[in-house]
Amino acid sequence: MDAAREAAREAAPEAALRHSVAGGVATVVIAHPAKRNAMTAAMWRALPGLLARLAADPAVRVLVLTGAGPTFCAGADISSLTGDEDPQALSVAAEDALAAFPKPTLAVIRGFCVGGGSQLAAACDLRFAEEGSSFGVTPARLGIVYPASSTRRLTTLVGPAWAKYLLFSAELIDAEQALRAGFLNELLPAGLLDRRIAEFTAVLATRSQLTQAAAKEFADGRTGRDAYWADQAAGSGDTAEGVAAFLERRTPSFTWTPHG
Repeated sequence: MDAAREAAREAAPEAALRHSVAGGVATVVIAHPAKRNAMTAAMWRALPGLLARLAADPAVRVLVLTGAGPTFCAGADISSLTGDEDPQALSVAAEDALAAFPKPTLAVIRGFCVGGGSQLAAACDLRFAEEGSSFGVTPARLGIVYPASSTRRLTTLVGPAWAKYLLFSAELIDAEQALRAGFLNELLPAGLLDRRIAEFTAVLATRSQLTQAAAKEFADGRTGRDAYWADQAAGSGDTAEGVAAFLERRTPSFTWTPHG
């Protein structure tokens, strides 16, 4: 690493992935406020391991990914890379780990969701944003070939026409356009996003993890385990519990877990 890059790294405020678990919800916060929460190389490297630990925690039912302060993530912090690191390989590994997380994942977005930030958001199952947010997929500004896996994920999410619009132009779109394109599930007025996320994650945390895990696998196009899921359903007791709870007008107590 050259001296200038080392000096820039030392001068920058601490950049980190912060996390907490409460009420069945794991919250991962991208924190690098000096650079609009741009992901450093260390943050990209750390994300897969952090996700693996949270996936193995039986207390975690839902994962929320968000940014510190008024910005989700403005991309990758190029200045943090060493000369022998492949930034695309780092981001794709982190994105794939997020997409493979076995429980529901939500990107909670304020401000800029650009470049690597849009990759992370697209890798989540659901995306909720606050009005005034901006979105962009920007490799065309730098002459970068966007990863094939990331392109497929974006295209599945918004369709070929919008994916090409974003990738060809590298222009930012506003939150209303992102909602129309299908990138966002919900768009909330300023001040209401946190309350909506608290309400929705509380709902997800009470639902059958068996249903969620199978639905996530099928919806993501991963096939070939139909018999496995049929066996899990038959042996779990979740269906019987769900029906009984419905008839008795009570909250069900589902017991199946991804490690059960």
